[in-house]
Amino acid sequence: MFGTGITKFLKEKFFTSPHELMVQKWYSDGGDFAMRFSYDLDENSVVFDLGGYKGQWASDLFSRYKCYIFVFEPVALFAEIISDRFKKNDQIQVFACGLSAKTRKEQINVDEVSSSLFGDSERTEEIELIDVKEWLEEKSISAIDLMKINIEGAEYELLTRLIEVGLVKNIKNIQIQFHNFSCDSRVHMEEIQRVLGQTHRLTYQYEFVWENWELVQ
Repeated sequence: MFGTGITKFLKEKFFTSPHELMVQKWYSDGGDFAMRFSYDLDENSVVFDLGGYKGQWASDLFSRYKCYIFVFEPVALFAEIISDRFKKNDQIQVFACGLSAKTRKEQINVDEVSSSLFGDSERTEEIELIDVKEWLEEKSISAIDLMKINIEGAEYELLTRLIEVGLVKNIKNIQIQFHNFSCDSRVHMEEIQRVLGQTHRLTYQYEFVWENWELVQ
């Protein structure tokens, strides 16, 4: 029998997946505590948080910059939690819906932070999705300083829509977590990255973990 130390070493060296290694590198580089919050923002900046979950990222960002934050969370319970958390903060607005390529109702698999339109879970819930173009036009928002996207596989549809209608040029920074949910995920990701490269530049990239694209002025 191998000792505990040797077993751990062998597991980490030979049985750790490429994605797990990328996650480890992200954390060892301080990604969750530095990169995701290192932006040129102030109290006048406009930030979109797509996939708010329980509002921790929005809270951490606001504590640094006191900016305006629009939080989108389609799962009713999580949206209620976020709304209650920021109920006395007029600079953080919470919307119980998701932004997407077209306005419609969908069934979401509710699984805490991993709630997604894809996969299976014991609990599902009907949610509202709104065409991102329609929403931005209705609210007369033409410039976004930072858009954080963590929507569990729905990022491909959303980003494709933003690119097709030219709205991606109105977003200074796009912080994305791509998800590898299907055999086509990498193809879709690389195509979006290719097109994003025409208007934005990478500031950091940890594949299928987090990456950020900054608008080229």
